[in-house]
Amino acid sequence: MDTVLFACIHNAGRSQLAAAWFNHLADPAKARAISAGTHPAASVHPEVARVLVEAGVEAPLERPRLLTPSMTQEASLVITMGCGESCPVFPDQDHEDWPVRDPAGRPHAEVEAISATIRALVIDLLERRRWQLTGASPGA
Repeated sequence: MDTVLFACIHNAGRSQLAAAWFNHLADPAKARAISAGTHPAASVHPEVARVLVEAGVEAPLERPRLLTPSMTQEASLVITMGCGESCPVFPDQDHEDWPVRDPAGRPHAEVEAISATIRALVIDLLERRRWQLTGASPGA
């Protein structure tokens, strides 16, 4: 099974959304997602949790945690989420960067739009890597 590591600065918004959408849509026999941040917050942004609940995503959000070298070494793919120079570079690691806005403190409609953007990026990743659930519709 492959592991995808989503990383952002606080691990309280973007990376949590990405990991939740990934684990909601991916075939758990093929891949799973974890998330971490370079400077973890105390908790997940409440607006992020609310948007996921409203979307019917039952993947549990994790307490924000520190991005460590061992996490990246164990991951099949590292995806940084718009943290720029705050995210370390892993030259020998399969890596993508998704420049997504931080949802912290944004109005509900903006957080929904950020979540939809991340969901679309996750669906594209699942299709490219063939990690989607067999017979599942991306709209599910």
